[in-house]
Amino acid sequence: MHPPPRCAVVAAALIRHTTTTTTLLRPAILKTTSRAAVSLPPRSVQAASPPRLQSRTMASSSSCSSSRGNANGLSKLPSSPIRLLRTVPALRLWRRPHLLDHRTVALVPTMGALHAGHLSLIRQAARENHHVVVSIYVNPAQFGIAEDLDSYPKTWDSDVAQLVKLDRELADDGQNLGRISAVFAPTTQEMYPGGFPGQEIDSKGSFVTITPVGERLEGRTRPTFFRGVATVCMKLFNIVQPERVYFGQKDVQQTVVIKRLVRDFAMPVEVVIGRTERDPGDGLALSSRNVYLGERRRGRATVLYEALRAAEGVYKRGERRRGVILGVANMLVQDVLREESRKGPEERVRFELDYISLADPDTMEEIEVVDPAKGGILSGAIKMLPVEKAREGEDLGHSGGPAVRLIDNIILEPEEKN
Repeated sequence: MHPPPRCAVVAAALIRHTTTTTTLLRPAILKTTSRAAVSLPPRSVQAASPPRLQSRTMASSSSCSSSRGNANGLSKLPSSPIRLLRTVPALRLWRRPHLLDHRTVALVPTMGALHAGHLSLIRQAARENHHVVVSIYVNPAQFGIAEDLDSYPKTWDSDVAQLVKLDRELADDGQNLGRISAVFAPTTQEMYPGGFPGQEIDSKGSFVTITPVGERLEGRTRPTFFRGVATVCMKLFNIVQPERVYFGQKDVQQTVVIKRLVRDFAMPVEVVIGRTERDPGDGLALSSRNVYLGERRRGRATVLYEALRAAEGVYKRGERRRGVILGVANMLVQDVLREESRKGPEERVRFELDYISLADPDTMEEIEVVDPAKGGILSGAIKMLPVEKAREGEDLGHSGGPAVRLIDNIILEPEEKN
């Protein structure tokens, strides 16, 4: 007898891989699974931030290709079982057996520069799902032309180390349903196969726009921001096909946009919102952009949160009128601005208030009176300007301390019915 063709050997290996956890499936299902596995087009993608990683060249139905990677084409993070997936075909190959096994998959989308806020979302996802996918992708569509895309912190090694450490903690904690199973770290070419259409308002390309909620507040100041958010989230949801997705409350308008996206496009995804994680010392909301602040501006960055807290206090004392609630917040910000203006350039912190909002929790539309049965959202944004005159040896922050936009919010909870 002649030995089987190389194509048959590769196909058989793929069938064994995709059916490792589904050995009780009927032959008809195995045939479908193996055909999907071997029909993916060849591709290899070079990493943007991490070291070069060669993804497996997938065999097509008419030809066979060799691979320099491991047998299943899925790399792993160092010293961990976490898969590193860099292409859509690789992720779908990983995803298929979990779908057939009825194992829930959660997605935690990030742009890297991970901090305790991200990790808390991953912990929550691991408690509630069998598998957690963390995406790390700095989406250029979320940045305006004049924004900080080039200087956005890229901390791949640190991010990987945090994920590996967290996964070990999850493994030791018997309260979790699952662990971190995969990191999806695509290139822009992978996410925008037709070519990235650009960041201009009138760019041509395939976009998802959620209006009017995406046009208010942050959307008014950053007109392409939520278009970029909705577009990349639609892509990620379609690629990963998670049962649940996890976002932080700090980006409260973003959570409203994502909920509307899922509802209006009838996507079978549950949106889970985790609480805002804050610095235990002064309450500043954790953000990847905080690294830009440096010591001096970091000390004043809490002004927005302090203003929102003051407004919340008025609401809790029974006030429902917009003018009174926001008046307290605006007065506090103006007092701080006057205080800073009396300092010399080597001491003062300069910032600009963009907005403080009191909005409907479902639409982000501004309201004049808070409905006690519904509550509301207090939110705001400030722009921390660069240090005017640096002191000798002063730490100005990442990339020399450029202007930093900070956002924050507080949920005004509805009153409980007696």
